[in-house]
Amino acid sequence: MSTPVLYGPIGRAVRTIAPFLEADALGVYVAALSMWSAAIGGTVKVSSRGNARPVLLWSALVAGTGRGKGTALRAALHVLDRSLGRFIATHSTSGITSGASLVNHLWDQQEATAETEHGRDVRALVVEEEWSEVLRRVRRDPSFTTKLRSAWDGATLRNTTKEEAQEIRDPAMVLHCHVTPSDWTKYVGESEAAGGSYNRILPFLLGAVPMLDDDRVSLPDVDGRELSDAYGWATARPRVITLAEDARPLWRIIRRYARILGETLPEGQAVFIERTAEQTLRVAACLAASECSESITEEMLSAAFTLVRRSVQDAVRITKGADAPKRQPLSLADKVRARIEMHGGRATSSQVLPYVGASASRVKALPGVVVTVERSGKTGRPSTIFTLRGDSSRDAVPQPASAERDGNGATVVRMDAYRPSPVQAPAPEPVKRSPAPSPAVAGNPFRALL
Repeated sequence: MSTPVLYGPIGRAVRTIAPFLEADALGVYVAALSMWSAAIGGTVKVSSRGNARPVLLWSALVAGTGRGKGTALRAALHVLDRSLGRFIATHSTSGITSGASLVNHLWDQQEATAETEHGRDVRALVVEEEWSEVLRRVRRDPSFTTKLRSAWDGATLRNTTKEEAQEIRDPAMVLHCHVTPSDWTKYVGESEAAGGSYNRILPFLLGAVPMLDDDRVSLPDVDGRELSDAYGWATARPRVITLAEDARPLWRIIRRYARILGETLPEGQAVFIERTAEQTLRVAACLAASECSESITEEMLSAAFTLVRRSVQDAVRITKGADAPKRQPLSLADKVRARIEMHGGRATSSQVLPYVGASASRVKALPGVVVTVERSGKTGRPSTIFTLRGDSSRDAVPQPASAERDGNGATVVRMDAYRPSPVQAPAPEPVKRSPAPSPAVAGNPFRALL
């Protein structure tokens, strides 16, 4: 696993507080970069081949509960809060669960700032610490993912309402979210990523949380003067950041890397890394802006590439096996056979029907299943008994380890076949049985395919 370079003033600040954190320093660096890109996104763009676009960095911290996602976010706020003035306090939001609410939030921000000294402000930092809840709700709104794509691209966003049309040009919204690996796999599907909705987000798997000897130690102060100056420089007027000549050979390598990797990975994984080159360029532009530079040097581009390459590796790890074929469900015949085998080759209707999801008539119609009715005594209630065809006796003979196979290849194996038989075992004594149905044979339920 590659180790990203923590570059520039933001990287130095993260390294300063890292020894005092019970969180992965990478998560702090990623969250801080996303916040920084949101803060400068209204005035700074990056350009290659004459095409200027936003420097917005969308990120996701992917880790289990208690693995330091929230701690990393709070540490990132500690790094940037003073340097960015009141930006985080006035431009942060959460809980956007529809395309209309996304546009409406930016519209309100635009209207509230239209008459201010600096003019309209459409920057927004959307922080979703429980992103799975949002993903669960936005499935009902097909416009949400469309609006997400437009926001990341910096394209015009529109809402058409009965009262008035809302239009936001050059939006500068950044999404930073927290999610568990299982929820990422569940809600961020291959089809959504293939459409470009979620492969605009850089996912990062966080490492183990270090345990500090003394958790009462607070984070040390960070000298934010350098970043404060860079923020003033970046927001003073519109700026376009471009590649320096010394960075162009590496840029060509990065573009080839992204294309070759996308062609060699399975489709279910390749869709998540289609924007590797573009993401690298955006990260590099943010690093350049943090040093008040309108040129991306080779060193900046290399540092950005180490971060995005790590995200590529994590995306592959998260989606590994997503395109594996799903296990085919058992047929009704398989289920019935498994239940009969689990009960020693002879099972009552109450031992079969509730577990196979079928009526008695459907089970009786199955080939290979023999149905008999037995009565306990003269006045006893009749019982329906299911056995397998070929089992003439009331005690089924255990199946060998090779197991019987039916047409679809399902296998039933008794665990008894794996237990060593004693040498010269004596013949078992005959057992007298009453006419009443015998109780279920005690057995391990894992020996049947349920």
